[in-house]
Formats: sequence, structure tokens, C-alpha cells
Amino acid sequence: MVRTPLTPEERERGERLGQLLREARGERSMVSVAAEAGLSAETLRKIETGRAPTPALFTVAALASVLHLSLDEIVLRCELVPV
Repeated sequence: MVRTPLTPEERERGERLGQLLREARGERSMVSVAAEAGLSAETLRKIETGRAPTPALFTVAALASVLHLSLDEIVLRCELVPV
């Protein structure tokens, strides 16, 4: 299956998600947060750096739970701001 290229907006949204997760993680280690969410540290690293800008819903939900974020908050903070 060939994956269609991401739009600039999708990439930007992924970058905002990564920034939000980094901020929410604070001083906690990437390894501990990833383990608690049931992910590899590499997966979390890719999401936080924007290299995986469209993670699966269940991945985002697991991270939200560990980082005490609501999915509504994530959507609101990551959606595009109209220019």
C-alpha cells in the first residue's frame, strides 16, 4: 500500500502535537513516559520530533492518559489556526 504524502498542514499539526507532548512530559524521561504508555521510546521520539506526524488514535490516547491531557485539549491545541 502506498501512503499519500502529507500536506503541509498535516505536518504542522504533527509538529504542534510533538511540542505539546514534550511540554506535558516536562522533566520526565522519554523512556519512562513511553513505557507507561506501552510504547517504545523511539515511537515517542518520532512523535515528539514530528517524524511521525500522524500517530494512531490509540497511541495518542495512551500518551494523553499518561500525561494527564484530555483528547479534547490535544485536538484544540493542535488544530490549525486560520490565517
